[in-house]
Amino acid sequence: MRKTSLFLIVVSTAFLYSSAVCAQTQTRARSIAEQDVNNIPDPAARLREDIEAAPNDSERNRLRLQLAEVLVAAGQKPVALAELNKIKASNSFDPVGFYNLGNAFARLGESESAIAAYRTAIDQRKGRYSRAYNNLGVVLLRAGRWDEAQEALLSAMKLESFRYAEASYNLGRVYAAKGQHDLAAREWRRALVVDPQHDAAKQALARVGTEERIVVVSRPVKTPEKTSGSKQADAVAVAKKAPSITAPSAAKPFELDQTSFDFLQRAREAAERGKMLQAADNFRRVLNRENGYFPPANLELGYVLVTLKRDDEALSNLLAVSKRDGARFPISYFHLARLYERRGELKLAEAAFAQAVTLYKPANMQFLLDLSRVREKLGDYKGSLEAMENYLKLMQEQGQKPDWSDDRIADLRSKATKQD
Repeated sequence: MRKTSLFLIVVSTAFLYSSAVCAQTQTRARSIAEQDVNNIPDPAARLREDIEAAPNDSERNRLRLQLAEVLVAAGQKPVALAELNKIKASNSFDPVGFYNLGNAFARLGESESAIAAYRTAIDQRKGRYSRAYNNLGVVLLRAGRWDEAQEALLSAMKLESFRYAEASYNLGRVYAAKGQHDLAAREWRRALVVDPQHDAAKQALARVGTEERIVVVSRPVKTPEKTSGSKQADAVAVAKKAPSITAPSAAKPFELDQTSFDFLQRAREAAERGKMLQAADNFRRVLNRENGYFPPANLELGYVLVTLKRDDEALSNLLAVSKRDGARFPISYFHLARLYERRGELKLAEAAFAQAVTLYKPANMQFLLDLSRVREKLGDYKGSLEAMENYLKLMQEQGQKPDWSDDRIADLRSKATKQD
C-alpha cells in the first residue's frame, strides 16, 4: 500500500513536470513564431528605404512606381497616388519613368494625370516617343477628346513610317467614334498588313457594315459644277444660319468612280502627313467631280481648312454635311460649334454643341464640357450646370472624379441661384 502511494506520487509529479515543460515549450514556440512573423520585412517599408538610398532620379522613380503597385495591391490607392504624384511633381529627366508613370495613372483611372505624364515623356524625348504617343492617344480617346487623340496617334505612326499596328488600330477606334467608318476600316486593314495576327483589328473590321464603305463603281464622268462669286457669298451667308438636325440618309455605301477615289486617297494621305494645301487641293478635285457634295470629302476638307484657318470655307463644307447628313456624321456639329465659338457666335456654338451631345450615344464627355463652357459664356448658368452635372455623372460611372469638379459645380450652382 505504501509502495503504491509512493508510485502514484512519483507518477503525478512526473506528469506535472512534463505538463509544465510542455507548456513552456509551447509558449516559447509561439514567441519564436511571433518573432519570425515580425521579422518578415514589410515590402512597402523596404521600398521606402531603397527610395531614400537611390543613387539617381531614374532609379528613385522606378522604385516609387513599384511602391505604388504594392500599395494598390494592399488596397491603399490614395497613398499610392500620393507616391505617383511625387514623380509627377519632380523635375527629373526620365522619359521612360514618365511614360511608365502615365501607364500607372491610366490603370488607376487618373486620365488627366496620365495625359500630363505622357506629354512630359514625349517632350523629354523631343517628340520622338511613339509608344508614349500611342498610349496618350488611347487615354484621350477614352476622355472623348477625339481630335487630340487623332493627332497623337498620327504622330506615333509618322515616327514608325506608318507601320505601327497598335497605333493604326487605335486610330481606327478614333475614326469609328467620330462616325468615319470608312477611315476606321482603312486603319484596321493597315494594322493587319503590319500584324496579320492583330485579333482586335480583325474583330473590329468584321463589325464594319458595308453601308459604311466607299465603293468604286464605273459610271459616266459628271460635269463639274462651277461656283460663281455670288454663290460663294451665299455659302458664307448660309454658314451663319443655325444648324438643324436632319433625318439620317439611307444607309447605303458611298460610291465613287476610280479617278475620284484616287483623288480622295491622295487627299487623305497628304492630310496624314501634314501637307494640308495638297490635301485641300485633292479634296476639291473629288468635290468638283461630285457636283460639290460627297460627305466624307466635305467633312475631311472642313477639318483641313480649320487647320489652315480658312474658317468661312470650312464652315461652308461642315454646314453642308450637317444639313444633309448630320445624323450620319454628327461630328460635323462638333466642329461647327468650335468654329462658331472661335468666331464669337456663341448662340450658334451652343446650338451646335447641344446637337452633338444629343446625337452621340453613348454621350461624349468632352462635348458636355464644351457645352457647359459656352452656356456659361452666354450667362445661361442653369444650362451650364446641367451639362456639368451630366459630365460629372459620366465620369463617376467610370470611377473617376476630377479634383476641380466640386469647386466648379459649387460655382455654377451659386451663379444659377443668383440668376433666379
